[in-house]
Amino acid sequence: MENRAMIYQGYVGVLYENGSFIKVLPAGVYKLKRHWFDMIQREMVQVDMRERSVTIKGQEILTFDKVAIRVSLLVYFRVKDPEAALHNVGSYQERIYEDVQLAARRSLASRTLEAILSDRNEISDAVRDDVKESAAGYGVEILRADVKDLVFPGNLREIMNEVLETERRAEAKLIQAKKDAEALKIMNDAENQATRDRLEAEKERIRINAEAELERARLKIEADTEEAKALLEHPQLLRLRELQTLEKMAQSGGKFVVGLNSEGLSSFFRDGEDS
Repeated sequence: MENRAMIYQGYVGVLYENGSFIKVLPAGVYKLKRHWFDMIQREMVQVDMRERSVTIKGQEILTFDKVAIRVSLLVYFRVKDPEAALHNVGSYQERIYEDVQLAARRSLASRTLEAILSDRNEISDAVRDDVKESAAGYGVEILRADVKDLVFPGNLREIMNEVLETERRAEAKLIQAKKDAEALKIMNDAENQATRDRLEAEKERIRINAEAELERARLKIEADTEEAKALLEHPQLLRLRELQTLEKMAQSGGKFVVGLNSEGLSSFFRDGEDS
């Protein structure tokens, strides 16, 4: 009569004959006994090769600064060597529990409460590294060890809650202060930009006015130069200009005296009563 055994995916079978280890079998179906006269006793133990976890619950530990805390850890592991896992220790799962428990005590007992609270990841890494080498000796790979819970005495919890609330309020005030500072900076930048724009506009206006004034002065100089040149070339224009001036003075009610000189008719303007 045949005795069949099935190994499912994710498991391996550790085969024994008459109590002695023979080999590790992958997933599949195997015949353990072929005939009634086969006197060899075969046995197969299945080992789970998948990633699994175990919770290390409520460990009472005294920190370096003498504060009693209760810690729970979640350990993820995988069997790498099924032969070693079955043969090197009585129960590899119980051994994982014990090793992690002791590693957690060593790690937390060397740290102050403030250090424990400030970085849980450091504790997780320390526990994993502490257990890793030992676990490899019985065919298990420790993937990670996370701090699941930290429990403090009642009065310490109240103090910690007050500290956390104070930190939250301080952080909220810091965030608001940063927002106010950023808003003030934006407002000051806008005002500075508006001032720069006004100064640039005023500078441009002054430049345009100065250029216009220079252009007017240039045109006047050119006009005066042309006029002086014409008067030099045509002296009679000077006399005509003088007569035009006398005419305007007479129309405005001014008084003047006409006399003779060596060059002919000459006039002298007088404003007010004759003397």
